[in-house]
Amino acid sequence: VQLVESGGGLVQAGGSLRLSCTGRETIFAVNTLAWYRQAPGKQRELVAVITSSGSTNYANTVKGRFTISRDNAENTMYLQMNRLTPEDTAVYYCNLAYSWWGQGTQVTVSS
Repeated sequence: VQLVESGGGLVQAGGSLRLSCTGRETIFAVNTLAWYRQAPGKQRELVAVITSSGSTNYANTVKGRFTISRDNAENTMYLQMNRLTPEDTAVYYCNLAYSWWGQGTQVTVSS
């Protein structure tokens, strides 16, 4: 299973970024997807989850600022991140079915 993330970068506090995760396998569209992140010196943490039917759940730290979505026809998942803060700086990882991981994309928020 190959997952490819994109969309990371450097942004000022208060700005926005949209991350994408694309998979080629058919199981992508029928499984739960999630975004995790890992900041330097910290454990990897769950950011947002979306089920195959579109139900979502968010970490309290991002609720109201981040939106997870998916396009099953395109085998793509998104994470729209608004009102970013320096505390959101981390490597963001795409996860499929709580089993497979992407390579990660760096998000850096400057103050």
